Amino acid sequence: MTDGIRFRSASRDDLQTIVKLLADDELGTERESLDQHDYSQYEKAFEAILGDPNPLFAVAIMGAEIVGCMQLSFVPGLSHQGSWRGQIERVRTASSHRGQGIGRAFFQWAFQQFRERGCGLVQLTSDKRRAESIGFYESLGFRATHEGMKLNLQLSRDE
Repeated sequence: MTDGIRFRSASRDDLQTIVKLLADDELGTERESLDQHDYSQYEKAFEAILGDPNPLFAVAIMGAEIVGCMQLSFVPGLSHQGSWRGQIERVRTASSHRGQGIGRAFFQWAFQQFRERGCGLVQLTSDKRRAESIGFYESLGFRATHEGMKLNLQLSRDE
């Protein structure tokens, strides 16, 4: 099912489609805005990604259609003898294309990007409410070895 799929760095022209993908699930509809008047924050963030050598926002394409996206970050570190880490975030496959092997192929491509940049470890986090996604990540070999924590600075106003 993944014949003809290709992966590449996202361009500015892809931003609107990427935002639609990010909103294309139950949790994404709570966080994302498809209102064109709200795109300035998306544009600002995307420009920062494009201007930094360590993240890579990628898209999966079938034919002429973008059917997936993910952000890869290459993170330098001192632990593990100065090993770099790969961080995967903002993973989406279009709901109309899920279950076709696109995500698995996309992750294999991402793993190769990390290897080429010298990463010794790949990590990701997933919302605990995404049981199906977590099962998918486990099928790729990911293991829940650490307890992740987040603090939403927009909601936390302790000063």
